[in-house]
Amino acid sequence: MNPANLNRRLKTYIEILVVSTRLGLTSFGGPTAHLGYFHAEYVRRRKWMDEKSYADLVALSQFLPGPASSQVGIGIGVMRAGVIGGIISFLGFTLPSVIALILFAGLLTKMDIGNAGWIHGLKLVAVAVVAHAILGMAKNLTPDVTRKTIALLALIGTLLWQSAWTQVGVILIAALVGFLLFKQHKEETEAKSTFPITKRVSAICLLLFAGLLVVLPILRELTGSVWIAMIDSFYRSGSLVFGGGHVVLPLLEQEFVPTGWISKESFLAGYGATQAVPGPLFTFAAYLGTVMKGWQGGLVATFAVFLPAFLLILGALTFWDSLRNNPKVKGAIMGVNAAVIGILISAFYYPIWTTSVLQASDFVLAAVLFSMLAYWKLPPWMVVVAGAVGGMGLSFI
Repeated sequence: MNPANLNRRLKTYIEILVVSTRLGLTSFGGPTAHLGYFHAEYVRRRKWMDEKSYADLVALSQFLPGPASSQVGIGIGVMRAGVIGGIISFLGFTLPSVIALILFAGLLTKMDIGNAGWIHGLKLVAVAVVAHAILGMAKNLTPDVTRKTIALLALIGTLLWQSAWTQVGVILIAALVGFLLFKQHKEETEAKSTFPITKRVSAICLLLFAGLLVVLPILRELTGSVWIAMIDSFYRSGSLVFGGGHVVLPLLEQEFVPTGWISKESFLAGYGATQAVPGPLFTFAAYLGTVMKGWQGGLVATFAVFLPAFLLILGALTFWDSLRNNPKVKGAIMGVNAAVIGILISAFYYPIWTTSVLQASDFVLAAVLFSMLAYWKLPPWMVVVAGAVGGMGLSFI
């Protein structure tokens, strides 16, 4: 590689690291809010990808088990700069909360920060960010009455019947409905994305994902190693989760509380601490691993719980263009994209709105934050700072 290409690639890596780390430090509010932050930064501000490619990547992440927002972040990094770009994007977005939870694993169990004013302000930031993202995405993904109806039905289904499998069922039904209704739909141009990885690498990732699910439990029984047992439990939990970070909590509780690896009180305290830090909820594994085996355990747990998501998104991306441009699949994707809008609105109401907007002053601050983002075009990190300061101010009213 000549020096000019090397310098260009290094600049790209540094840019991905800086942007993803800033998002990792400021993205509060859970997976739905993260998608809003990503949309504002990567699509609207930096234009690293177009609206359709972003929507299709979100739809793909909804199909796959694991943390959807992390998979979208990894996918964007891969599209920008290959596998290394995906790794850098993941590390930037994830490490801030991992480090915070490892450092404060013992301390946070003794602190009641859940009711702090700045925490409440950050929840209101999530309200503004998600509302802005939904409005922007809905304009493109639900342009007609049919797709608006699909979004409405998806909203109703996911809001009234909340379970780990409801979202998967809604997406599958929407894919079938979209296939039937839009199979004759034609677009002027095909969607094209650049994935600097080969199909062979993708196939290896998918085989490795399935192989570890089989091999790790066997190794656990054969070796009796506590470390292998930890990796197996976290890897399996990260592999079987549909519906976002909140769904992984009962799986992790089932793995570690009944076995006595961690007390229920410590588990719940750590969950509260995880809500107070930015980034993906899956970083709760860092807290659990640290409580059980020190900082080394925190790093191992984080690696194990996120590894399935990484293998799946790398395995699926190279096949995504051929699938989404297939006439038989396009209609299904249109249905899924419409359903994603309904799912996002559902998550916007619960838990984001119901746990954040509790009185008139909360609504006022959320409206101001929304205006900063949508009308005054201020960068998301400034909105986060304003939300934290505003939340502290509300606590004195």
